[in-house]
Amino acid sequence: MRTDRRGWLKSVSAAALLGAAGRATWAVQERQRPRRVALIGCGWYGKCDLFRLIQVAPVEVVGLCDVDRRMLAQAADMVSQRQRSAKKPPTYTDYRKLLDEQQPEIVLVGTPDHWHALPMIAAVKRGADVYVQKPISVDIVEGRAMVAAARKYGRVVQVGTQRRSTPHLVEARQRVVQEGLLGRVAHVEIFCYYGMGRNAKAENSEPPDYLDYDMWTGPAPMRPYNPLVHPRRWRLFWEYGNGIMGDMCIHMLDMVRWMLDLGWPKRISSAGGILVEHDSIANIPDTQTAVFDYEDLQVVWTHRTWGNPPDPRYPWAAFFYGEKGTLKASVQRYEFIPAGKSEPTLAGEALIELEQYPEDRTEPDIELHVAAANRRHQQDFLKAIDERSRPVADIEEGYISSACCILANVAMQLKRTLTWDPVSQQVVGDDEACRLLERPYRKPWIHPTPDKV
Repeated sequence: MRTDRRGWLKSVSAAALLGAAGRATWAVQERQRPRRVALIGCGWYGKCDLFRLIQVAPVEVVGLCDVDRRMLAQAADMVSQRQRSAKKPPTYTDYRKLLDEQQPEIVLVGTPDHWHALPMIAAVKRGADVYVQKPISVDIVEGRAMVAAARKYGRVVQVGTQRRSTPHLVEARQRVVQEGLLGRVAHVEIFCYYGMGRNAKAENSEPPDYLDYDMWTGPAPMRPYNPLVHPRRWRLFWEYGNGIMGDMCIHMLDMVRWMLDLGWPKRISSAGGILVEHDSIANIPDTQTAVFDYEDLQVVWTHRTWGNPPDPRYPWAAFFYGEKGTLKASVQRYEFIPAGKSEPTLAGEALIELEQYPEDRTEPDIELHVAAANRRHQQDFLKAIDERSRPVADIEEGYISSACCILANVAMQLKRTLTWDPVSQQVVGDDEACRLLERPYRKPWIHPTPDKV
């Protein structure tokens, strides 16, 4: 028999085309298939992140975890009303059991800061991609371990520093910074003048019966339960976070680093303490300054929880001072004012999307000016998952911004300037400071390290 080469080539080409079409169809079907999602930490921002994800992609919430059973039940009811299947997801009080039983593809970590590292590392080990809230960790060794785990297991990890996805700030970066309207920038002021609820008072008491306070405390030091600690005001205590520096400075510092394409500062210094609000039960500073020194550029942070802000329109923001003008940028707006002028020539405001997402109108505690940024941050996360690429707020970027804020607190504690070596990941010539890069864990929890993930 004589082989018809032309016919054979046609059949091979047809088979190849069918194979390519089949793969393309499968890829489309995969993108349309609901992604299996779990949330660990069902408080305020955990639900905010999850609901924004539900708005932008077909997902099925296959598990919720929280140590507050009342909060957990409320979250399950809300999710059943939000997700397309209308199913009420299974609930768990131990994140390890959720991960083992449900094997989610995507895990959102919205716990208090002292509970970020362990669930994130456990999730990537089990093959999930992770969205973790900022700051990524309470100490620097935790953060290094989180980066190492993401890289070792090849997972996409997005950090909730959504200024990088905020529409009006993306515009400011493009139209002002990247177009060179500022000229040379040698000084940036970042600041927060919110009260942060430090004046609230409550007596210690027994934990409520619906809260597993031992598990809530986890690796943090055990302290008497106080109603202010849970929910939300745990940020007032060193035991669970890094104060206003770790809560608010990280957003602005990360935004500045992103806008100006900055990495690690060379030196970090800080000073502050409880200078005014001595009656508060909070043990974090009510006043603090820090300098992140990039040698030819200083980024200077200031916060105080008392008094008035210098500019009432910008109580939490960054001011970029350039040779040719000044850029004011916050979560609400931006303005560019050329040198020698008093009025802005470029401006923009936060995008509100109530027409497209009317459910935002009735969601409890939603920050409407942030919702659009969160949605785009989730979309960037999903795009990185599909492409197996680094998202805009990759875990390493989140680590740098988080670690800088932690180092500022160490500098304040030691009352001296720290020089940071980004290669060795150590404070240069300061053994005492290096010992403070890792907090002790309460037993039986084991502190993660980069070499043991």
